[in-house]
Amino acid sequence: MLEKKAKEKIIKKFQTHPNDTGSSQVQIAILTAEIEELTEHLKKHKHDFSSRRGLLRKVSERRRLLKYLQKEDQKAFQDLAIKLKLKIANKMIQEEEEKALKEKELERMIKGETEDEEETEKAK
Repeated sequence: MLEKKAKEKIIKKFQTHPNDTGSSQVQIAILTAEIEELTEHLKKHKHDFSSRRGLLRKVSERRRLLKYLQKEDQKAFQDLAIKLKLKIANKMIQEEEEKALKEKELERMIKGETEDEEETEKAK
């Protein structure tokens, strides 16, 4: 668990406006700090399975928030990923690009089939 002063410091660093305490950026930054803290704890206490479960929960929550931020504000997502040095963000960007390529390929295939059907109808 983060200390109150550490949490306030993170909030001040990542807030989007003066009264911001709960934006996606702030939540992701706090979760990242908590994940780092839990990771260090688990390196010392390998058999602390309840803390491991808490860590996994925080990681999945952060990933959900990152997906939301990426969908809503790509620039803020990239800025935050750079500030926090998140490896997962690079992976998410690659996945998004691959998904877009697959969608374009599918659209081309559909258009190609439609054009082929039109050509055969015209030939008749």
